[in-house]
Amino acid sequence: MDSTPAAPALNLSHRDFVNAFHDGTISITFDARGAARFISARLLLPLFMMPVLGIGIGLALSGWIWTGLAVIALGIIVPRLIKRGAPHFLMQQMMDDEGLYRDVVHAGIMQVVRRGDG
Repeated sequence: MDSTPAAPALNLSHRDFVNAFHDGTISITFDARGAARFISARLLLPLFMMPVLGIGIGLALSGWIWTGLAVIALGIIVPRLIKRGAPHFLMQQMMDDEGLYRDVVHAGIMQVVRRGDG
């Protein structure tokens, strides 16, 4: 257990958030699982994955075994890589997109705290 008290989370406007981030006066933490779920839902990854897997299975069954297996592998690996990089992706996109910033704050997957001076 952590004995240090948690810093209170900040509620900033998008402009204040971007300025504070560039100034280095805030610290941002993401719930990695929450960010992965958020990105998955926002990009509709399950709807991307299913047809790609189907195409891979179709290729494998029609004689293009290695090509089909490669497509199946891509259909499994690419969404996982996207989910793994979700916090970084969200951070980069939130700098330019106020709507995404509001959605992420509303989803509660990001915590913004003021950095200590010491």
